[in-house]
Amino acid sequence: MEVAQTWFRKAEMGDGVTLIWEPHAHPTTACNIWHIAGRDRDLLVDSGMGVTSLRTYLAGITDRPILALGTHSHFDHVGCHHEFPRRLMHTAEAAIMAAPSRDNMAIEGWVRADTFTALPNEGFEPESYMVKAAPVTDPVEEGDVIDLGDRVLRVLHLPGHSPGSIGVLEDATGRFFPGDAIFEGHLHDDVYHSVPEDFVLTMARIRELPVTALHGGHGRSVDGARMVEIANDYIAGRRERGCPVARRIAP
Repeated sequence: MEVAQTWFRKAEMGDGVTLIWEPHAHPTTACNIWHIAGRDRDLLVDSGMGVTSLRTYLAGITDRPILALGTHSHFDHVGCHHEFPRRLMHTAEAAIMAAPSRDNMAIEGWVRADTFTALPNEGFEPESYMVKAAPVTDPVEEGDVIDLGDRVLRVLHLPGHSPGSIGVLEDATGRFFPGDAIFEGHLHDDVYHSVPEDFVLTMARIRELPVTALHGGHGRSVDGARMVEIANDYIAGRRERGCPVARRIAP
C-alpha cells in the first residue's frame, strides 16, 4: 500500500468552522474533526485516529492556542489529543484517556489493513495501532462554558453511545457539535459501554435543542429539522443500529 501524500483534508463550513477529515481511512474509523476559530483561542472538537500529526497540519490553519475537546474516548476521536497541552473531556471517561488500551478505546476489530486505502507513513502497521495516553487537563461537565474570546460554546452531557459522551452548542449561531451522540448515518449503541436506554433519553433532549446546523462525529452536516427527524427515528426504533455509516458525502 502506498504512503499518502496528504493525510488530512479540510472544508470551510462558514462562521470560522472548518471540517477536517482523514480520507484514507474508512468512514467508520475516521471521525469528523471540527476546528472552531475564536479571537483568543480555538476549539478543536475531536482529533482523529492519531496516525500522523494533526497539530502540524493545524499550524497551517491557525497560530492561536488550541483547546482540544474530546466528545468521547473512542480511538477515532482522540488519537491526536496527546499533541495538545489542554485537553477537555467529561470526567466519566477521564480514566480511559489516562490509561488507554485496545479494549477500552474500542479498537479491537475496527483497525485492520482494509481500514486504509493508503498508509499515513512508511512502516505503519495497522495491527499494531494504539492511541497514546492523553490525560484530561480540563474536566468538563454539563453546563460548563468554553469561551474563545468572541464566541462561547456550552457543554452538554449526552450519554448513550458512551457514558461520558458530550457535545457543545453555540447558542448564538445554533451550531451543534455532538460527536457520536447524533449524526447523519447509522448510530452505534452496541459498543461495550453503550447504554441504549440512555441513548433514547439523549435523543429526546437533543430534539428540543435550538439547532440550526448539526456537525456530527461522522457523516455530512445537516440542518436542525433533519436532526429532529434522526432523533425521532431513533426513539421510534426505525433507525438501523450497529451498522457502518454510509460512505462520506463530500461537503
